[in-house]
Amino acid sequence: MTSIREALRGAVIAASLCGPSAILALGGAAATLALSGPAIAQETVKIAFIDPLSGGGAPTGEAGLRHFQYMAEVLNARQKQFRFEVLAYDNKVNPQETLIAAQKGIDAGARVLVQGNGSSAAAALTDFVAKHNERNPNRQVIYINYSAVDPSLTNEKCNYWHFRFDANSDIKMEALTNFMRTRPEIKKVYLINQDYSFGQSVRAQARAMLKAKRPDIEIVGDEVTPLQKVNDFAPYITKIKASGADSVITGNWAQDFNLLLKAAAEAGLQATFYTYYAGGTGGPSVVRQTGLAHRVFEVSQGGANTGDAATQDFEAAFRARTAIGSTYPRVFNAMNALLTAMQEAGSSEARKVAPKLERARLKPHTGSDGYVRPDDHQYFQTMFVSSFGPMEPGMRFDEEGTGWGWKMVGRVETQDTLVPTTCRMDRPS
Repeated sequence: MTSIREALRGAVIAASLCGPSAILALGGAAATLALSGPAIAQETVKIAFIDPLSGGGAPTGEAGLRHFQYMAEVLNARQKQFRFEVLAYDNKVNPQETLIAAQKGIDAGARVLVQGNGSSAAAALTDFVAKHNERNPNRQVIYINYSAVDPSLTNEKCNYWHFRFDANSDIKMEALTNFMRTRPEIKKVYLINQDYSFGQSVRAQARAMLKAKRPDIEIVGDEVTPLQKVNDFAPYITKIKASGADSVITGNWAQDFNLLLKAAAEAGLQATFYTYYAGGTGGPSVVRQTGLAHRVFEVSQGGANTGDAATQDFEAAFRARTAIGSTYPRVFNAMNALLTAMQEAGSSEARKVAPKLERARLKPHTGSDGYVRPDDHQYFQTMFVSSFGPMEPGMRFDEEGTGWGWKMVGRVETQDTLVPTTCRMDRPS
């Protein structure tokens, strides 16, 4: 027989998609019904958010923080078994600062670490977590990676305590180049990326996949720039114009993307951009400045105008509460999966949660199917390619007050995003 608590859980999950007001109203009813049953002690779960909150990456990190804070509110209203609290730490996109922040978070009682922006920081963090958990069996932590997409993190550097809820860069490039191969107007491509592990992966896979799918395309430029240190991309735009490129592929994010597009707008560059992170904070505004309507594309887990009515209602509630659009729908997936794993484990202890989380299966925020692969702890989900341009009928949300929004132009189902892994996971005994 279904218990009152189980019935309420199903109801609040549905109500959560209607926004905080519906959740809080239902929460009052839940509290009343709870009087008829035994009291349940609530466990506080501290989450250490570790990402750039200063410097060129700050807007991106601050957006991620708002996503986690919002989901903590939603999940706290949805159920009373666990109370989520988010602690914020600035890592300045620096691996050493990341480790200092991680230790501070653990010392403050965090048993979940979340980080995303900067695969070099992620690599340092996953090594730290593995060593920490081995040395501190009573203070083990789980690392939720929501945006660091270097493929090595779920291959040669895979770690039992690490779970990635973003698609890795190979998966994203597979989807992006599948879309590009259908566009015969692409003749000459310029690659510009950040000079660290993620940027190197983007450029390598772009070359390999374009060669396999469109060998007629000529790569007319390929260079990398220092991570978040270039203040003027005008010289690079001059090179792109001189190369005769009709298209640009870039994995640049935060300041490095925004300043690149700003320079393109000022120079009147009429190239089409194929990107990973054009939708990041400030990105839509600079894309609007270029005037390149539906000529800037992004591969992602879906945008504000992609999901069904319930998902878009959730988006409206998120925007009303945070004053930004959801640039990280994968945070919603990660937090929902984390709560479910803890509920199934009946605990927030990492050693009990990890076995549940590695077999998580949940419908993604947008898309048809999503699940964590136990072999490498990579979450697979539906992927989308969207273009940015003036609002059209059926588009509900614009971005950053530009009057332009994201429109889905390509979709890759979950089963078509699967990539092999070389992970040889060392599991705790």
